[in-house]
Amino acid sequence: MSQSKRRRVKERRTQATPQVIELRMDELAKIVERTRSATLSVEEHAQLKTAIDTLTFVTAELKAKKTSLERLRQMLFGSTTEKTRRVLKNAKSSSKSAREAKPAGEKKPGHGQNAAAAYTGAKKVKVPHASLCAGECCPECLKGKVYPVAQPAVMVRITGVAPLAATVYERDRWRCNLCGEVFTAAAPAGVGEKKYDETATAMVGLFKYGVGLPFNRVEKLQAGMGIPLPATTQWGLVQQGAGVLAPVYQELNCQAAQGEVLYNDDTTMKVLALTKEQRAAAAADEEVDERTGVFTSGIVSTRDEHHIALFFTGVRHAGENLAAVLARRSSELGAPIQMCDALSHNTCGDFETIVANCIAHARRKFVEVAEDFPDECRHVLETLRAVYEHEATARERKLSAEERLAFHQSESGPLLADLEGWMKAQLEECKVEPNSELGKAMSYSLKHWPKLTLFLRVAGAPLDNNICERILKKAILHRKNALFYKTLNGAGVGDIFMSLIHTAELNDVEPFDYLVALLRHPEQIAMAPADWMPWSYSETLARLSPATTMATASG
Repeated sequence: MSQSKRRRVKERRTQATPQVIELRMDELAKIVERTRSATLSVEEHAQLKTAIDTLTFVTAELKAKKTSLERLRQMLFGSTTEKTRRVLKNAKSSSKSAREAKPAGEKKPGHGQNAAAAYTGAKKVKVPHASLCAGECCPECLKGKVYPVAQPAVMVRITGVAPLAATVYERDRWRCNLCGEVFTAAAPAGVGEKKYDETATAMVGLFKYGVGLPFNRVEKLQAGMGIPLPATTQWGLVQQGAGVLAPVYQELNCQAAQGEVLYNDDTTMKVLALTKEQRAAAAADEEVDERTGVFTSGIVSTRDEHHIALFFTGVRHAGENLAAVLARRSSELGAPIQMCDALSHNTCGDFETIVANCIAHARRKFVEVAEDFPDECRHVLETLRAVYEHEATARERKLSAEERLAFHQSESGPLLADLEGWMKAQLEECKVEPNSELGKAMSYSLKHWPKLTLFLRVAGAPLDNNICERILKKAILHRKNALFYKTLNGAGVGDIFMSLIHTAELNDVEPFDYLVALLRHPEQIAMAPADWMPWSYSETLARLSPATTMATASG
């Protein structure tokens, strides 16, 4: 493919979907007619421009000859779900889950109010009874004696406060009327000279890189609460905090390289101040140096029931970033399992892995054409649903990797063998046109069949890359709300915070407490970052002497 053609394809793929607005055709006709004799208002100009942008977008997609009506609806209005029961909503399901449906009156779990035990971060206040003590006479029967009940009565009170609170300490000052010496009251215990506590840095980092709240929105929120926190101050906090957290981020890279299964994928990102010199410094070869795109790669590494999430933003693709991580892999370990989609970007680089491809990507191609080929797609989707049901059963039974492999070989193996033979027959017997969208979906699956079904031959191989796509939602959320990074330095700060926050979440650790613990112990994590992983930092804190902990906390 020529350079110009690749550029046109890229421009079409990266073209932004137009804004969706409600516009009646009669209103549009009136606006067009008004252009003959009058000047359009700002609102009318915006409506007309949006209509033209939509027409341009739809025309470009139709020229590509790869867009069905259903696919066009999804691009313009979004897709609600790809679940089989939604895709095949007009068909009667024959799956096990449908046959064993719950009774109509049975409620689904998890749809009530949160219990008091769910508020792990809440402050607990013990309220004694106003008049009773253990052993006193019962005020009701006047004969028995009262005793404490093991389970107290619990009530939850939720109040609204500013995300970042502030305390003003007004310290008394005394002056000698003779010598003029001024005596100032000492600060309360635990209050250092620093204006911003480590909890403030952790909260700003969690807002920005954990939930995608831009600095300027936090600034407006804090101003409305009477506690100003400028966007520039927030950036200064997270930039300084990233320097403290960097050793742990590097240790996560080292431990991720030793993983048994690694998932990788990337998404586009925008960095405003990315000069040619910076590209050259970030790229080691001419091919990378010539790229114009910027990407955020997501890598998830699993080992010993621990999960590590890593983010990398720059000109390199996911495969190249994975190669940089695996360069730290111990030579004593064999090749890990790599889960990704079939794009060459995910496997480029000098490293050795056992590659598995994502079944969800292959399945999605049938979802997109299910409306045009309902019977054929139903057969494929229901077969894959049965495979996922077997995976859920293996998870519920907590099977080992070898037991899971044997279970899938006996239960899912025959189903997928029949599906492979059926798709081959559909194409070879010309029951399906190879150039049709259904034919292309079948050809894609058959082409990558060995990698799509690696879980039937290799213990521990996953079915899909969904865990990596979920972590990339943090980068996508940041791109949606903040639109871009200004510099590569800012992108690096975001990568560090996102990696630590999501790694903590994947290991069921509260990210705020984790960040605070790291920020309060900069010297300790610099000396032994391996002791400060999300699954081990609590033990490390317990080993520290109370004096060290208090001195670090007071700053």
